[in-house]
Amino acid sequence: MAKETEDERLYRKVEEKLIKAIRSYELITDGDRILVGLSGGKDSLALVELLGRRMKIYRPKFEVVVAHIVMTNIPYQSDREYLQQCAEAYGLPFIVYETQFDASTDRRKSPCFLCSWTRRKALFDIAKRENCNKIALGHHQDDILETLLMNMTHQGAFGTMPPRLKMDKFAMEIIRPLCLISEKELNRIAIWRGYQKQVKNCPYERDSSRSDMKDILNRLEAINPEARYSLWASMTHIQEDYLPPKIG
Repeated sequence: MAKETEDERLYRKVEEKLIKAIRSYELITDGDRILVGLSGGKDSLALVELLGRRMKIYRPKFEVVVAHIVMTNIPYQSDREYLQQCAEAYGLPFIVYETQFDASTDRRKSPCFLCSWTRRKALFDIAKRENCNKIALGHHQDDILETLLMNMTHQGAFGTMPPRLKMDKFAMEIIRPLCLISEKELNRIAIWRGYQKQVKNCPYERDSSRSDMKDILNRLEAINPEARYSLWASMTHIQEDYLPPKIG
């Protein structure tokens, strides 16, 4: 029997984290039909691959549909044939959906917000059309922790993107199966699996504060290598007696 390589050990560890997230947060149950948004980045490519492999396991039994949203007013060049091959490698149907947004329609919102909102709306439309009851997004643990820091810094609120979010208005659930997996782990998998990079030339990306939060998270980990796990635990270990009461 061949000895397991370091990359194979990492991949097995990531699959174990995926399974833990699915079970701990009840992300997937028997009979689910899940729409996966495939942007072409390493995170969504990993999500398609991991769920594509997982759906072949006996329990839970679920189906996956893959959708690629094309924002026609953003110079994002994706290789649709490659993305389709990635989906069809696991027997998954592949859908391309074109849409756009006008940044001048709401000056109160950033272009990044409007773009994200338009993509999300497209996913809901596709999910409804394809009879999907859940939408899986490729947000990893770093994304969730960075959003936590952003909300605390800019909104004065302690909240982030949860692993599972029920959307009562749309009769749909958003799930994030990569929530326990770090970006570093996904970077290593992308290199090992040879994910093809897509060309991204977003004119609004420089305005995002997420890169600042990424730097802060890295600095916190430099101070304490266990910082990410402490931050994650803090979201379910709130000591209200040691917090100031709400005033006003």
